[in-house]
Amino acid sequence: MAYESFIYEIDDGIGTVRLNDPGKLNALTFKTYEELERLMRESADDDKVKVVVLTGEGKGFCSGGSVNEIIAKLVDMKGDSLYRFTRMTSDVVKNMRNLKKPIIAAVNGMAAGAGAMLALASDFRIASVHARFAFLFARVGLSGADMGALHLLPRIVGQGRATELLFLGDAIDAQEAWRIGLANRVVRHEDLMKEVYALAQRLKESPRYALGVTKQLLNREMQMDLDAALEMEARAQAICMETADFREGYRAIVEKRAPTFNRS
Repeated sequence: MAYESFIYEIDDGIGTVRLNDPGKLNALTFKTYEELERLMRESADDDKVKVVVLTGEGKGFCSGGSVNEIIAKLVDMKGDSLYRFTRMTSDVVKNMRNLKKPIIAAVNGMAAGAGAMLALASDFRIASVHARFAFLFARVGLSGADMGALHLLPRIVGQGRATELLFLGDAIDAQEAWRIGLANRVVRHEDLMKEVYALAQRLKESPRYALGVTKQLLNREMQMDLDAALEMEARAQAICMETADFREGYRAIVEKRAPTFNRS
């Protein structure tokens, strides 16, 4: 499998994805989403891969959607085009959650917006002491209903804390993420990948079928079906992308100022 937008290597049963735009804190592009969706789907039938590790090159895990490569283009798109985009981003999460193999997010720095969702959709989140998490959608005029956030986050940190994180978009550090259950563990930055690969090795040696069933039933036994939640969120977010608030959020980023949203 060849990918242009990230580094992907398989070694001894462990497939490692390294988001590879460190100068932009590994911001996502349309191509990144497309290739992540394909990788997670194709990994289901790749017997060489027993465990997937997801991380970022440089100082950041993933800063979310690229301002220039994605957000600037979304403000000029309409209806069906926006929905095709939000459906594709949702399919990344769908394929991650449907993959009957463990996924470990090695969160080496900032995980913001869609980057936080990639970590959230993983089965384990091992955080460096330098890690930070921020669900930024509302701060750019979008709903918190993005890539399954409303389905997954309350089940991990509780309804009250999820509401705070999604409404305010404030960043939390690694220790706070661990305290509320968002991070499984926090380790020294220099030990991050060693700890992640030790966990990956342990998972690789565990009964693959049993882990797959466990993951499948963890998904199914939630109150709402993930596919239905993703469909609902994809449609809701596509509508938000046509609002003046989203365009204002984009302009504020580009102009490096606080946004002024419609408060009527």
